[in-house]
This record gives sequence, C-alpha cells and structure tokens, in this order.
Amino acid sequence: MDVIEILPRLHLLHFPVGQAYLWRDDDEWTLIDAGPPGSAAPVAARLPGRLRRIVLTHFHEDHVGGAGELAAMTGAEVLAHRLDAPFVRGEAPGPPPVFEDWELPLHAEAQRHLPQGGFTRPPRLTELSDGDELDFGDGARVVHAPGHTPGSIALHLPRHGVLFTGDTVAASPFDGKVMLGVFNVDRAQAVDSFAKLVALGPDIACFGHGGPIMGPWTPSPATAPTPTPPPPSPS
Repeated sequence: MDVIEILPRLHLLHFPVGQAYLWRDDDEWTLIDAGPPGSAAPVAARLPGRLRRIVLTHFHEDHVGGAGELAAMTGAEVLAHRLDAPFVRGEAPGPPPVFEDWELPLHAEAQRHLPQGGFTRPPRLTELSDGDELDFGDGARVVHAPGHTPGSIALHLPRHGVLFTGDTVAASPFDGKVMLGVFNVDRAQAVDSFAKLVALGPDIACFGHGGPIMGPWTPSPATAPTPTPPPPSPS
C-alpha cells in the first residue's frame, strides 16, 4: 500500500486494486472507503492519528473489504448508504453489474487480483441518506449517486472544494481524462449521477480508481462516459 499526500489534510491510499482516502480534522481522521480484504493491517499501521469513522461509497469488496477488521481494530464508526447497507452487512448478495461487452475481460482479469473468500463484515453500520451532513471536513455532505450500485454515494466538502466520487466517476490511467466508472448496475442512472457530480463544481475530485483531478473539473457528461477502456481494475 502506498500513501500519497494530496493536501496536508488529505492523503490517498493506493492498493494493488483501487484506492481509499484519509481526511484529517485536527487529531481525528476519516477514511473514505477501506480497501480490499486484507488491507486493514497496513492501513492501521500507517494511520497518523485516531480513526474516527469509515465512510463507504458503495458495497463492492475492493471498497469495503477492510472495513470490518479495521473498525474492530480502531473502534471507528462505519457508515454507508441505506440502500447498500444490507450488502455491506452481508445480509444479501448485491446486484451484479450489467456489463458492456468491452468490460467483460477487464472484470475477469480484475478478479484475479482480489483475495478470494469471505471477509470480516462491520459489526455495526450507520445508514446514510442523500443530503446527510457528516461531522468532518467542516461539513461533509452525502450525495446519493446511484447507478454504479443502488446506494452509491459521493462525499462533498464544499468549504474545501473537495469531492470524493466513489466509482461513479474514474480517471483513465492512460491519459488522466475523466470517464464514467465501469461495471455499473444501471448505466443510464450512472450517467445521470455523473452529471449531478460534475454540477457540484469541485476544485479537487478524488476517484475510486485513477488519479485525483486538481483544479477546475468540467468534463462533459455527454462525452466522458465513452473513454478508451482502462486496464484491469475492479469496481
């Protein structure tokens, strides 16, 4: 796991599959997504202070796999949107993606890089809804962005101009261009959510896959969903 400073208060955690983010408020930290199974120990070892909460942008295992174990280690609160909460808790299987043809080999290859088998589920889960405000980042707003999964969310820190998009939006590893995230359960809905997030006008956009965008972010939702296919990376 690599830790990359984006801002003094914001760090990117890069895993072999996907990434997460740490945000600092004084001596407390918030983790946005928790990495794949097996990531809890390396994250805990690199924590620079108390982990107050873990906010999950959606239920896919490369984002929630480390959450349960890390919460047990640190006492952090785990939060997720109410529509994805049953899948995070393991009460039901989450809906599978509706693949574009070009996504199928990417998904098959990506699965080879994720640990196989089950993982520890969070012992407790706080359910979120659109518009909720969380006590970090001087007021972090929950933005429901369905399409990648039913309960996908973004987190907007308007006072800092920072947006965590989850997998609704991604950045191409080839040229850094902004694109619609892959492996969606409802592509049309995901395109609408993409446009909703663009309209927030963040100065810094932090994606679940691909490098963050620093500076004005003005992609066109009409063109961004049809990028050059990225290399293997799970949803």
